[in-house]
Amino acid sequence: MALDDWRGRDTGENARVTRRGLLLVAVAQTVPAALGGGYAYVGSFTTAKRNGRGDGIHVYRVDRTGAWSHVQHVGDLVNPSFLVMSRDGRFLYSAHGDEEYATAFAVDRENGLLRKLNQASTGGTNGAHLALDPGGRFVVVANYASGSVAVLPVRADGALGDQIQLAMLEGKPGPHRAEQASSHPHDVVFDPSGRFVAVPDKGLDRVFVFRFDAETGKLSPTEQGSVAARPGSGPRHIAFHPTLPAAWAINELNSSVTTYRWDATAGSLRAVQILPSLPADFTGDNTGSEIVVSRNGRFVYASNRGHDSVAVYSAAAKTGLLTPIGWTPTQGKGPRFITLDPVERFLYGANEQGDTIVAFRVDVATGRLTATGQVIRNASPVTIAFSA
Repeated sequence: MALDDWRGRDTGENARVTRRGLLLVAVAQTVPAALGGGYAYVGSFTTAKRNGRGDGIHVYRVDRTGAWSHVQHVGDLVNPSFLVMSRDGRFLYSAHGDEEYATAFAVDRENGLLRKLNQASTGGTNGAHLALDPGGRFVVVANYASGSVAVLPVRADGALGDQIQLAMLEGKPGPHRAEQASSHPHDVVFDPSGRFVAVPDKGLDRVFVFRFDAETGKLSPTEQGSVAARPGSGPRHIAFHPTLPAAWAINELNSSVTTYRWDATAGSLRAVQILPSLPADFTGDNTGSEIVVSRNGRFVYASNRGHDSVAVYSAAAKTGLLTPIGWTPTQGKGPRFITLDPVERFLYGANEQGDTIVAFRVDVATGRLTATGQVIRNASPVTIAFSA
């Protein structure tokens, strides 16, 4: 079905975004064939506290050309603000902004449709991010408002159990009075080995690292425990190089990207480079939001809210040190989230305040981004998960 024909709705640039319906903008130019299709799952902010205009999770079929068509709306959800898909594509898990639980869904592999399984307690407030361990047996959640990291067991049917461990993050808050009054973990990421979990803490200006026991799900602090970031930088998200001993963090409050040397034996981090996430001639307000690494580790992408752009960096083949390539406008306001599709032909920018998801073609040789002309109208988009 062509995008223009979706439910007979207007897909023009001036189409109105409503809470109960999403509007798709037709592809303005031909998108090159991708290597395969699948489904995209988009979560949103829904509450007035979040200035949310969304209404839950929306499911789209993504065809071989990269075109999206709407197939399902899952409502009656509060701020499904971060989504993660299981490796086998059978289950989807959601964190919920300002809430104290996570939600499990079963995924119909034939048509991509979701079926809610259950909700389970995270033992804290405002789950900002969650990650599924490589074995698919545990979900780890960053409780932003409570300053804790929770471990939830995954049952055999994909449903979640209530948290079985709550690791509190302790330390001296950063200097920003409004944003750093206490611990605020915003991300939980497994290293490539699956033996460690990194937790950037925006409130404490630190990145914590825990050992992860794959049998029990237990988190244990490493000997280093954490690494300090620049005061007032506010580390938000982190991503690991797939093979090199390197990781990169986007710092929200001072709009910078830190390159870390990663010791995969000790589970320790050491900062070796800090670069701005903004061009030198930008003088306005900005906060960093997301960081993404290409599967081959050659390119790193960071999103800026204020400048409303994606910064593109090349990573040195031996050291992981970054060199800026350029900045690409996201064509919308407040890109809270960016991600690469499963085959890395496209990068998608979720413009939270602009109510759009914009597609960019990725140049595999240079890492540069080019807008395809495809714009998906989705109210308050803040996360995207894919299934192949």
